[in-house]
Amino acid sequence: MLKQTEGSHAVAEAVALCRPEVICAYPISPQTHIVEGLGEMVKAGEIANCEFINVESEFAAMSVSIGSSAAGARTYTATASQGLLFMVEAVYNASGLGLPIVMTVANRAIGAPINIWNDHSDSLSQRDCGWIQLFAETNQEALDLHIQAFKLAEEVSLPVMVCMDGFILTHAYERVDVPTQEQVDAFLPPYEPRQVLDPREPVSIGAMVGPEAFAEVRYLAHAKQMQALERIPQMAEQFKAIFGRDSGGLTHSYLTEDAETIVVAMGSVLGTIKDTVDEMRSEGTRIGVLGITSYRPFPLDNVRAELKRAHRVVVLEKSLAVGIGGILSTDVRMAVSGLGLRGHTVVAGLGGRAITRRSLRELFSKGVRGELGHLTFLDLDWNVVNKQLERERTKRRSGPAAESMLRDVGVIAARIG
Repeated sequence: MLKQTEGSHAVAEAVALCRPEVICAYPISPQTHIVEGLGEMVKAGEIANCEFINVESEFAAMSVSIGSSAAGARTYTATASQGLLFMVEAVYNASGLGLPIVMTVANRAIGAPINIWNDHSDSLSQRDCGWIQLFAETNQEALDLHIQAFKLAEEVSLPVMVCMDGFILTHAYERVDVPTQEQVDAFLPPYEPRQVLDPREPVSIGAMVGPEAFAEVRYLAHAKQMQALERIPQMAEQFKAIFGRDSGGLTHSYLTEDAETIVVAMGSVLGTIKDTVDEMRSEGTRIGVLGITSYRPFPLDNVRAELKRAHRVVVLEKSLAVGIGGILSTDVRMAVSGLGLRGHTVVAGLGGRAITRRSLRELFSKGVRGELGHLTFLDLDWNVVNKQLERERTKRRSGPAAESMLRDVGVIAARIG
């Protein structure tokens, strides 16, 4: 059924159609509308046999999720930013125990300084925690990926994060196709856990493992991710057969067949990139786009196959590995090792800064002309940065950097005025 709805509400409807049995909720912007919507549905009796648990923190949300999943319940939760960091210990436990929890991460910047707007710092900080990570480009894809996430999690017995850009997607109203319960039931079978706590057959989980077996246990998580690498595209085909649309998969390409320059990115920024590429294509520039849906497991072979015919690759990412530069670009560089491609990393959109077609067009044109450096910070105000660096060089007690830089750009003065 086609309907105009907020991205968060679309996700809540998708989760409800997956028949969760336990939903663990703690509010943090910008995911709050998702769990609020689910809470309303549970209260109204629209989700049968489901317990909605209000917890006191994000750490508790993941801890309760671990308990409910271990007890054999289909389990869902959601978080963002500092909330994800607060639950990190339990996040690692969930994947280490092989529990098929599904969690929405409404991507948001990590402080300090505090910032509630979108970038990918939160989920990418957990890239090695053992969770599968799927990134949505649109609200339709966010809806679809949650349905696929439950099936994937339960088949390989690993938890899955579905990552969607905070505010840009979660609070945007778009037309989405909400499937019927019959369609979802045809795709997602009733939950049959691979492991379950049962007082009639008591076992221990999460027991101490020493050097004699720890490497093997950890390798199992890697092996399951490799299984997921095979299952994700198969699942996308199954999804298409039932729902009638392409959604999910490992990667998706746009005008890459003859492209000399290919831009690689994740999430909602792909829409703006494609619009920019369309403009440049109309003028004869051979440029294309490769969107990454499955960040973990990372599809090395797919990325290599898509990029091997290009002359250069520009990786645009909404995250920063402080001290080296790119995060996504590190994985892309591994995929194209030995191909002789010219590679460029562009850090953009940190803390919700707008990524405009005008800036992208200028950036991509520089890349096509061979004028782009190894690492670029899109639309960075170097005057503000250099002024702060000079302040710290000349004055020992230079004060908090963030507040000083806000004064330099006039934000504090504007607010006072």
